[in-house]
Amino acid sequence: MWIDEIKINNFRNYKNAELKLNKNINIFYGENAQGKTNIIEAIYLSSIGKSFRTNKDKELIKFNEENCKVEINYEKSDRRGNIIVEIGNKKNIYINKIRIKKLSDFLGNINVVIFTPDDINILKGGPENRRKFLDVMISQLRPKYMHIYSMYKKTLEERNAYLKNTQNIKDDFLEIYDEKLAEYGCEIYNYRKEFIEKIKNKIKKIHNNITNDKENIEINYISNCENKGAYLNLLKQRKKLDIIKGYTTKGIHRDDFSVLINGLPVNIYGSQGQHRSAVLSLKISELQVIYDEIGENPILLLDDFMSELDEIRRKNFLENIKDTQIIITCTDKINLKNKNVKFFNVKNGILIEDI
Repeated sequence: MWIDEIKINNFRNYKNAELKLNKNINIFYGENAQGKTNIIEAIYLSSIGKSFRTNKDKELIKFNEENCKVEINYEKSDRRGNIIVEIGNKKNIYINKIRIKKLSDFLGNINVVIFTPDDINILKGGPENRRKFLDVMISQLRPKYMHIYSMYKKTLEERNAYLKNTQNIKDDFLEIYDEKLAEYGCEIYNYRKEFIEKIKNKIKKIHNNITNDKENIEINYISNCENKGAYLNLLKQRKKLDIIKGYTTKGIHRDDFSVLINGLPVNIYGSQGQHRSAVLSLKISELQVIYDEIGENPILLLDDFMSELDEIRRKNFLENIKDTQIIITCTDKINLKNKNVKFFNVKNGILIEDI
């Protein structure tokens, strides 16, 4: 899988831009705040349907403009494709010029794995960061997952509103919400558990390679919602507390996964270097899981990430990446020996290809 061409109009700080990409490595370099990350963001938008930097689509539109457009031509092993994302008063997405109505019909056409400097917070930050990592990966491979997750969130919001705004809580009414939460929640649990197991089967070998066999890594899914009976019982046990607090205190929306290095939680005892290595291992595992699922490598987006690595980690990282289109942003040209690289200099929303 690889992106052949990108066209963007009124997107972030770009008025108009068209570029052809290398099938292998593409490096966008330049000073900060010139628009390098905006290229990564445009590709991510065309894959996931939203930005990784903001939840507000309007922020993607160039200042003083009313709409923006991103168009990508891509190739997979069995077909060519075209994706257009238009944002104005509303967002429209087209696949091969046909407007799609459901996000589940869109996900999985272009598969990506993204690295950003903020990804260290997947392990350092709260559980919501780890759940988001899982949710984005799964939704690319199981489009139905996003629909189920949306239905769970809608039911959760309705239950919370009932708990918060109703004076006299009726058990039979609350049980209707509980039944739906348990139904959707168990499906979400099964998807997450499946993909944690897939990562678990990859991550040990990858981490050994990255750390030259100096560290042993483990990953475990943490949940109280293994089956519908357990889920319903949990909601029943927490009912009084939920009523007092006015929201649902336990459920699949509170799940987490732990990462241990040499038997110790990396988020508590890990050094900065160990956090970086663990995130690298996690992301490369994601890339390999996607390959196993679809039979070809996803596109790798590295936003100012290579600069976070020392020379040894950079070398070990690249040795784990084969036959993959890579898009890199950085402040200076990176010397990648014996690699097929295409360079773009970025200056204030203008792309200049190095010849």
